[in-house]
Amino acid sequence: MIKAVLFDMDGVLIDAKDWHFEALNDALKIFGIEISYEDHLRTFDGIPTKEKLKILEKQYYLPSEIHSLINKIKQRNTVTQTVLKCKPTFATEYALSQLKAQGYKIAVCSNSIRSTIELMMNRAALSSYLDLIVSNEDVIKGKPSPEMYLKAMKYFNINPEEALICEDNENGIKAALASGAHLLRIGTVEDTNYQNISQRINEINKGEA
Repeated sequence: MIKAVLFDMDGVLIDAKDWHFEALNDALKIFGIEISYEDHLRTFDGIPTKEKLKILEKQYYLPSEIHSLINKIKQRNTVTQTVLKCKPTFATEYALSQLKAQGYKIAVCSNSIRSTIELMMNRAALSSYLDLIVSNEDVIKGKPSPEMYLKAMKYFNINPEEALICEDNENGIKAALASGAHLLRIGTVEDTNYQNISQRINEINKGEA
């Protein structure tokens, strides 16, 4: 029986993929580097900024000494994007409110830093439904490692078969599958609705998944 629903954030609860792309690119342009949107989706989507910069270090000989500065600029840009664009959506808030009312534990497990997660959850009016936030600062390895999902399960004192993970990108899906939990694949944020989640839970609980 499912006891907890664990959500990725970007692309699952918040339609923020483009925000992260723009925030990072604006920071990189200061140093004469720019990545394409195709590269963002193919290579960088869903991984922490620090890991993105390590990849860029090899591709563009980006000195490691300025990674911290670029990261700070990127995070500042992300805050600006979030304040301007992040707002509540009825379907997402309704889904989490119903899950909460039914007694499911709810967590957000994201490769973003904690302050970004908290800001987005507050702006989207989702914070009150959360029992736990796991950020990339709370684990040794971010996704595609399953560490943050396993950490959430341990916190809730549940086994992997008692958790449903909602994920949208390749790295997140790898992390979810490696954790041993059940998976709901999300195409767009619109797919994160109560009907889809409850249907998947019912399938699992009936042994049909």
